Amino acid sequence: MLKVIFSPVRFRKTQLHKDMTHFKWLLIILALTIPVSCNSMQEKQESERSNKTGNFKEERFILKNNNGLEVSIIRYGASITHIYFPDRDGRVDDIVLGFDNPDEYMETKNPFFGCVVGRYANRIANARYILKNDTVQLTRKNSHSVHGGIQGFDKKEWDVKSYSDSTLVLYYLSIDGEEGFPGNLQTWITYSVTSNNELKIDYLATTDKPTPVNLTNHTYFNLSGKADSTILNHEVYINADHYTEVDESLLPTGNIREVKGSVMDFTTTKRIGDDLFKLENGFDHNWVLNKFGGRLSLAAVAYDPLSGRGVEVRTTQPGIQFYTGNFLSDSLVGKNGVRYQKHAGFCLETQHFPDSPNHLNFPSTILYPNDLYYETTLYTFFSK
Repeated sequence: MLKVIFSPVRFRKTQLHKDMTHFKWLLIILALTIPVSCNSMQEKQESERSNKTGNFKEERFILKNNNGLEVSIIRYGASITHIYFPDRDGRVDDIVLGFDNPDEYMETKNPFFGCVVGRYANRIANARYILKNDTVQLTRKNSHSVHGGIQGFDKKEWDVKSYSDSTLVLYYLSIDGEEGFPGNLQTWITYSVTSNNELKIDYLATTDKPTPVNLTNHTYFNLSGKADSTILNHEVYINADHYTEVDESLLPTGNIREVKGSVMDFTTTKRIGDDLFKLENGFDHNWVLNKFGGRLSLAAVAYDPLSGRGVEVRTTQPGIQFYTGNFLSDSLVGKNGVRYQKHAGFCLETQHFPDSPNHLNFPSTILYPNDLYYETTLYTFFSK
């Protein structure tokens, strides 16, 4: 029988009691986690897929409310492909980067547009870690484990478990040894759209062997709705007094630094372009969020003065990766034939810290059998 971990890095008892809707949903999910063997789980998943009709690449799932918020999702990578939302004048535009054709999400040029990243988002140094004196070697990507490996969760076909006008539940079984990670990891992603213009993402996972888990969503926002522009004039606030210092390879040094007096300080709202070019490669760092325990709390706010659109991010996770599209280029052709220039979009990836398995001073990301990984991120859209 599964138990819930009451700790800052896993499911929180206080949140469970405050939200009975989540509690009811978790009971349904937990009913699906009856232990079975690796072979039977894999056979079950393959059987489900073989019985599907049509081309999964052409499937789109639309979630919407009555206020103009509409979110489009595909099964490949559990990817968000479109988010439509009105500006201050009521004009509705798509405010995320991506491709017109679902096939394009499967190409190597895709820079993780809108996908779920896992089994471990961000980086694990040298693609290895030590757990209980055993060294675990992961698949290397540019010398390290990056965003889950060569074939991470962003490159998987997810199964649909439930779908309505407002909610989509997707499931993926990552088998023992996939990309070097131990354990059969069952993962559910629940996307929900509410009447309050919220896009809610619930991440839930269980394992049968100890394994690091760090899940996030990699949507690129351009709140102006003009994908041929940059996000340099967008204004951003990040609720963090500290960040994890990185070396030239963007790997954490293990030091946690104060943002005060540095370009990393977003505790007062400022334009992205104000300090971006003071860094060699722009912003691509993890901020340590100001919070106590794992409560759903404010992480960041982004606002586009041109359109009046904004997004507020709340999360149970301890960190957030703010990335400013530093490696986008006009060689990348996106929706409607638009060439995405450098800094055409930004990401606010709620997460645990990069390379946590190799830093004892970071919150643990190891999930154990009979424990439950559960994290929530809430994007609230507004216009003014």
